Amino acid sequence: MEAIITIVGFLGAGKTTLLKHLMTSYINNDWNPFIVLNDYENANLDALQLTDKIDPKWIRPLTGSCICCSGINELREYVNRIPKRTNGITLIEANGTSDACSLMEFLGVGLIDRFLPPIQISVVDVKNWQKREAYNDLESNQVQVSSLIILTHLEKTTKNRQALVIRELKTLNAFAKILTMDKIDVTLLPELLPSKNIAQKLDHQKAHWSSCSVDLPDLVDLDCIYDICNALPKNILRIKGCTKIGSDKKYTYFERNPDGQVFVRPFNGVPITGPKLLSIGPGSELSLLEKAIKASLFSAKSRIQ
Repeated sequence: MEAIITIVGFLGAGKTTLLKHLMTSYINNDWNPFIVLNDYENANLDALQLTDKIDPKWIRPLTGSCICCSGINELREYVNRIPKRTNGITLIEANGTSDACSLMEFLGVGLIDRFLPPIQISVVDVKNWQKREAYNDLESNQVQVSSLIILTHLEKTTKNRQALVIRELKTLNAFAKILTMDKIDVTLLPELLPSKNIAQKLDHQKAHWSSCSVDLPDLVDLDCIYDICNALPKNILRIKGCTKIGSDKKYTYFERNPDGQVFVRPFNGVPITGPKLLSIGPGSELSLLEKAIKASLFSAKSRIQ
């Protein structure tokens, strides 16, 4: 029977990094993973970053819905249609606002019998754990029915901070194993059992944020990326973008995490929806994105003159 592993966690916690690690490890161990990516805006951007390791036919991006509620039927129906493979395993990355408890409650209902009951892995950003203010309840919800919790962003955190986070996680979910990414044995993950932890209910509608995207022109230089990210208000929790920089022929991808950190890296391939700037979080509006782009290009023009 084929295992289903869902990956949950707050925006920017490191879900996609974990997904890449698991996918690569399974491929190296002669498994055949199928990947499902869920995001509010343009899940294709993340999906394309996996195609250097896996054939695109084994990746399914699901955009524009939340798989723990409005998108659960679409997700379940698609999983049931996944082709049978030798040593098959299905990896699902949920969007950063997913109600992890509801996802596990509803996903397993109606799956065909060649699949094992889904298990859940939660990714926890140790540095920013429970520093989400109004979204702390959502973050704590995302660990309560996980069978495994993976700690990330431990760099620049103290041993006392790490111990505090682990104590709080054990209070919320005493049954989950807690590891760092380098300690994962992927061959044992299919043997994990679904959590039997009793979870607290979450009013998930409070976490249904707005999102939007806009075409992004070529940018003059890397400073334009930082100008855009700094111009957008902090209540917009996640910024992503992909475009060409200067005379580069290849694309560059960037993102701003909820803590304000900006990361820039090469983009694999050509974005099938074209160069985009997108935002996720309260206050996401098309006019704000357009204004930030315009201001960055004006600043670049001033730097050149």
